[in-house]
Amino acid sequence: MLSCKDVTRLLSESMDTSLPIGRRIGVRLHLLMCGFCARYERQLNLIRGAARHLAAVEEMPVDPSGGNLSEEAKERIRKSLRNNP
Repeated sequence: MLSCKDVTRLLSESMDTSLPIGRRIGVRLHLLMCGFCARYERQLNLIRGAARHLAAVEEMPVDPSGGNLSEEAKERIRKSLRNNP
């Protein structure tokens, strides 16, 4: 049986490379029995997803004019900002 230390290392490795089938099975069996390691895996996946999302957002072109708003809406906002010190 794999230890928690082994499983956390293997989970991290599995983010970069595919583990051999025996190791994958061992990790999955451990995760079924160990809630702490299962939580660690969910956290790793969350961090990975957030990093991918951030990378995708940074690649998107930025429209400095805020192109999502109509000119009328922009003018209302400007007026509102001028009227509220």
